[in-house]
Amino acid sequence: MSPGDGASGGGEGEYGGVGQTRTRLPDRATDVYGGARRGRSSSRSLTTVVGVVVLLIAAIAFANRGGDSSADGTPDNKPNAAPTAATGTRPVRTTPGTIPSGYPHNEQGAQSAAANYAVALGSADMFTKARRDEILKAIITPSRVADFESTLDKAYTPEFNKKVGLNDDGSAPQGSTFVSRTSPIGSKVTRFAADQATVDVWCSGLLGIAGPNSTDPVTSSWFTITMQLEWSSGDWKIVQHSQKDGPSPVPGDDRASTADDMAKAVQEFGGFTYAR
Repeated sequence: MSPGDGASGGGEGEYGGVGQTRTRLPDRATDVYGGARRGRSSSRSLTTVVGVVVLLIAAIAFANRGGDSSADGTPDNKPNAAPTAATGTRPVRTTPGTIPSGYPHNEQGAQSAAANYAVALGSADMFTKARRDEILKAIITPSRVADFESTLDKAYTPEFNKKVGLNDDGSAPQGSTFVSRTSPIGSKVTRFAADQATVDVWCSGLLGIAGPNSTDPVTSSWFTITMQLEWSSGDWKIVQHSQKDGPSPVPGDDRASTADDMAKAVQEFGGFTYAR
């Protein structure tokens, strides 16, 4: 995920308006994950620092509303949202360790591209320049790559890395695991033309440091990324993107895992490279 609010990839090298406030006292004073609900000020500050990256400020359209009436005249309150499901369209080309490419030149292809690009831009790889540049070249329209590289080079600085809890070079402190993943929940096309599309991708994200001495434990967030895409050289590419918080569910009563459990989960559960 990028340095946004829940951007959300993971340190394992994969591309991966709440309701009531609840207070829970920690059961273990020695573990920052020991059951206390953590504030989200750290991850929100990241959004402010790297506002231009990938997860930042734009229109959000979360539910398709509309409806018919049933045969007996009773209003049908079920949403008429298009399902995010397999359609029989041939999958895109994928190579291990790379971002999928070769999306269909249609609305489904634009949604698939946007969902997978959200995963890549939310990965921990964005915190190292070499990998970040590779990602940008793969998903940004050629005429905008240089601008994106320049902007992000100014954002991902040693000072910024320290604020996230990383070393100057973007690596995690010894004995810790850096977590940054974005998981698309759904997508919708808000505008489509022959060679242009605007897609909203609703996502959840994880961001933080899993470690016994971490002052920035892994927290979750919800956000919607809006991507403007264009058809370029036989594929969908990003022209620009932005983010807005939510839609966010009411937090549940799940107890936060320990630092060790979180680190193991990130290392054992690989991220997905094809989101839709």
